[in-house]
Amino acid sequence: MRAQRKLNQARELRKNSTPAEARLWEQLRNRRLDGFKFVRQATLGPYIADFLCREKNLVIELDGWTHSTAEEIEHDLKRTAYLKNEGYRGFRFDNVEALEGTDQLLVLLLDELKK
Repeated sequence: MRAQRKLNQARELRKNSTPAEARLWEQLRNRRLDGFKFVRQATLGPYIADFLCREKNLVIELDGWTHSTAEEIEHDLKRTAYLKNEGYRGFRFDNVEALEGTDQLLVLLLDELKK
């Protein structure tokens, strides 16, 4: 039952993307970033990744202002540790970076994906 709840939550997140998520998704969808396949709001164990490239085990998280509270910072640290333990590499950007520096963000991601 918990897995179904996570899937439903992921579907809701896909329906209600932030402007930063929508902008980045336009650049990642349909293998637009040098042929690498990404999915969005993907379930990974007890967590949901904003963007995931499964072939390269790469997770991208976009954070808004809520990720600055002590509770959210602790949650993010646990999430990062879990993902690392499962073999994923992660990148975390704030929404402003994704909106104002999309091109630089994509160059960084492409460099990492080609490793």
